[in-house]
Amino acid sequence: MSKNHALTIPGVLERAARDFPHVEAVVDGQVRLTYSELEERVRAAARAFVASGVGRGERIAVWAPNSLRWMVTALGALCAGAVLVPVNTRYKGDEARWLLARSGARMLFVEDGFLGNGYLAMLGVGDSPGDSGGDGEEGGAAADAGSVPGLPDLETVVTFDAGDRPGATGWAEFLSRGALVSEEEALARTASVTPQDVADILFTSGTTGRPKGAMCTHEQNVRTYEAWCGRTGVAAGDRYLIVNPLFHCFGYKAGVLACLMRGATMVLQPVFEVEETMRLVEAERITVLPGAPTVYTSMLDAPRSPRFDLSSLRLAVTGSSIVPIALVRRMRAELFPQVVTAYGLTESCGTVTACSVEDDDVTVAATSGRPIEGVEVKVADGHGEPVPAGEIGEILVRGYNVMLGYLDDERATAEAVRDGWLLTGDLGRLDDRGNLTITGRSKDMFVVGGFNVYPAEIEQVLAQHEGVSEAAVVGIPDERLGEVGRAYVVARPGAALTAQTLVEYCRGRLANFKVPREVVILDDFPRNASGKIQKTQLPKT
Repeated sequence: MSKNHALTIPGVLERAARDFPHVEAVVDGQVRLTYSELEERVRAAARAFVASGVGRGERIAVWAPNSLRWMVTALGALCAGAVLVPVNTRYKGDEARWLLARSGARMLFVEDGFLGNGYLAMLGVGDSPGDSGGDGEEGGAAADAGSVPGLPDLETVVTFDAGDRPGATGWAEFLSRGALVSEEEALARTASVTPQDVADILFTSGTTGRPKGAMCTHEQNVRTYEAWCGRTGVAAGDRYLIVNPLFHCFGYKAGVLACLMRGATMVLQPVFEVEETMRLVEAERITVLPGAPTVYTSMLDAPRSPRFDLSSLRLAVTGSSIVPIALVRRMRAELFPQVVTAYGLTESCGTVTACSVEDDDVTVAATSGRPIEGVEVKVADGHGEPVPAGEIGEILVRGYNVMLGYLDDERATAEAVRDGWLLTGDLGRLDDRGNLTITGRSKDMFVVGGFNVYPAEIEQVLAQHEGVSEAAVVGIPDERLGEVGRAYVVARPGAALTAQTLVEYCRGRLANFKVPREVVILDDFPRNASGKIQKTQLPKT
């Protein structure tokens, strides 16, 4: 294998299949595959992509929970030279449609019905011409290629669940297309993938409320997660429970890619349910379980926890919020000998800093560790100048892991990356040893169970309600999720609003983690001299 090919994700897969051919690679329910078998399935998917006419650099979207088919689709697309575009499984129809249109995705893979969501109906797949689709009822007549409402670039929708659907193609039929392409042609396509090619576009909400697609290359991903594995200690022989969603960097990159690099076994769980997680830990002898702090507090506090044998657990990797020292100590005493915290953004391939397994409890709990090898972190004042150790400023990042830019958005890219430095919008401080502590988030962003939430997006949805004049959203502490949203609204004259009505209104239009947990109805907002709402003056209860 050439040095260049080794810096591509297809090259990482080939190396894993060569070095660990008989090691169990994936456990998905009753399905178990070795690394050799996984590579075989991925090559079959790559042939099907080539046969479908997917060219290098074209975008393939996946809107589905953690599963073997998600992995095979993603890796098959990358081996065909395509670009992966994951879609959040909690998104509603309008959210997903906007992302798919923005990315120009040519193919979409879905598992219809996950968590009761009719993804096909949300998009209007199979609706007759002129039907708006949206989140309404199932449509009737099959749609022709490219006829999904509002998505002219989307030519094919493939369902992971059994059987064809109106306007969609079944998984088995998709794979059968690969018979039209020779192994040699598919291998040639894979060999043409370069380290500088864009591998994925992950969308992250911006402060304007609209998601932006962060573009990262094969080499950026490979180098970042080689460094991540070196810091965290994930190794061959580990059995890694991937409960973090694959549409997120934490599940896809720190999960799938990290395991491919080390030859670890991936055990997939579609959604976090504490008793199922503990059952899998016991049954599969899980050694590595990364997740948001809520995963561990749920396990520690579960009434049935003592009934499960969790003694195989070795390593926890967490982040996305400040982790209490007491929680780290309890995790180490009751669950994990090793606990590591880390910090990253979608725009940095998901990782910037990380602790190591040798760090003490206070370092792990109070900081997010040191920059990974080859990456610089600067805590700066308003002029971009570094502040002294211990002082708070904006966190800036520079290195090979910084995204190429936002998809088709030069202005947003220029605002986010200046002179090679990524302006994270997060606030923090560095200690004398170079450990980074996150102290706050600029521009009102808050984190719900590990997911970034930006108030502007929720405020725009609330403002569309016929009875709402204005809206403001803030994050408030929550014992289980870290933070949740609280919305404040002012009603239009004569409108009869209730908090529950507005919560239900949001629930039909936003992913669950974005829906405000509370709604407070005010007569008016506190404002500054220019009329701008002063969120810091909003009532606390």
